[in-house]
Amino acid sequence: MSKNNPKTELYPAAMTVAGSDSGGGAGIEADLRTFNAYGVYGCAALTAVTSQNPAEVRRIDAIPAEGVRCQIETVLDRIPVRAVKSGMLFNAAIVEAVAEVVKQRRLMLVCDPVMVSTSGAALLEKEAVAKVRELLLPVAAWITPNLPEAELLLGRELKTADQFADAAKECFDRWGAAVLLKTGHALSGKFVTDFVCREGKIYTLSAPRVPENGASHGTGCTLSSALAAGFALEMPWKQAVCEAKAFVTGSLRESVPIAPDLNAMYPPVEDHINTVRLEKR
Repeated sequence: MSKNNPKTELYPAAMTVAGSDSGGGAGIEADLRTFNAYGVYGCAALTAVTSQNPAEVRRIDAIPAEGVRCQIETVLDRIPVRAVKSGMLFNAAIVEAVAEVVKQRRLMLVCDPVMVSTSGAALLEKEAVAKVRELLLPVAAWITPNLPEAELLLGRELKTADQFADAAKECFDRWGAAVLLKTGHALSGKFVTDFVCREGKIYTLSAPRVPENGASHGTGCTLSSALAAGFALEMPWKQAVCEAKAFVTGSLRESVPIAPDLNAMYPPVEDHINTVRLEKR
């Protein structure tokens, strides 16, 4: 694609609607870093400002819902965004505003239902969970919950591979969106096997588990933004999910030291796609 001839072909654009992570590891910062690594022009609508580092969230300051709506609509009025990723929305009013714009503008939405941080801080107010179920998930094209988020959405514990597969199918049945259920929280085995449900069919998406090096902060944000970037590049869905999984795997394997005893994910230099397997279950 030529950047010097925009009249013949537009550079692909994607948008993230999420909170800011002042430590740079997750949220808007991770999303824009991922878009850039994919060669996608990144737009952003900020939902909240968090004061955090990889170990703790000290404070959250939400943006007014109408301010979030205005950010999204102002971008869309001028830039033909091909895919949107939603992350931390924090409260019910913001969830409602985002869902309304997605429905009205018929946006291709990858919804990462961010609810709780790795350090245990609540990133979605309790009364907003129902709004996510009722308004946001039904207008999403893809949803990418992790295990704790899926448990909260479905109201039950998930412990086994069969339960993971059933949960992905139930999410699809309830909300009509394709599902990528992330299972990295199930800390066992040599592989991390996620579960994909699309058009009612279940697939496993596997890659070798990366040895723990303290760099896992932001994996969920990175995966969902990588998936959105793939769709902005008009990848077929199987390629998009495999590329997103490989990007996260590579970002963990090629993490960088950012402080004494502190590593962070970073866009990989090498191609890790050969480590990923997508198989019909």
